[in-house]
Amino acid sequence: MPRFHCPVPLASGEVIDLPAGAARHVQVLRLQPGAVITLFSGGADDAGATGGEFDATVTRMGRSDVQVLVGAHHAIEREAPRAVHLLAGITANERMDWLVEKATELGAASLTPLLAERSVLKLKGERGDKKRAHWQAVAVAACEQCGRNRVPVLHEAVSLAEWLADHPLLMQDGLEPVTRLVLSLHPDARPLREAVPSSGAVTLLSGPEGGLTPSEEAAALAAGFVSVTLGPRVLRAETAPLAALTLV
Repeated sequence: MPRFHCPVPLASGEVIDLPAGAARHVQVLRLQPGAVITLFSGGADDAGATGGEFDATVTRMGRSDVQVLVGAHHAIEREAPRAVHLLAGITANERMDWLVEKATELGAASLTPLLAERSVLKLKGERGDKKRAHWQAVAVAACEQCGRNRVPVLHEAVSLAEWLADHPLLMQDGLEPVTRLVLSLHPDARPLREAVPSSGAVTLLSGPEGGLTPSEEAAALAAGFVSVTLGPRVLRAETAPLAALTLV
């Protein structure tokens, strides 16, 4: 059954017009009145959202709009057992799209594109806003495909110094520490499996092509990050965070 992200309040029995993005997707698939689809509205930061997913039936296909009857609600969530927040160096070309897509499929709760010193792309201003909207759309499409009902948050691209200034505390909701891990090639880095606690949120930092600079890694360590390694091989910038996300 086709699935569509519909970021508006949903309630069984209501007739609604789909938002432009979802309506366009329904039209591209050439669905007709009577077609049954699945709608979900949640984001990873929507604490008060209904969550789950709804059956819906297409009732009208206009030239640029689609109307549906919202059906039964199913309290289904397919989230990872722990929240993992990726802070990932921006990679070149299509590799960042691939990273966002696969991180969404693997269950990342959020992703912050990192304007690292060695990042090829330097996104700020209007160009940065457009890229962020593009990556958010990539995450939405990945959720529609993989079955997640909560779209991960795509934060604004920031430098490591900016991120550390905005996140000075190692606390989650003021209750429990958030484990901070940085992927490192340092010979003293701990194996990732040994550094991950049995529960609790994790912030995972990885660099772009060429990795983090020594000064960036030193700043991360001073802010409570722990150096971890995935083994003796050097993985690509878009591969390493995904491998780590899978293990965490």
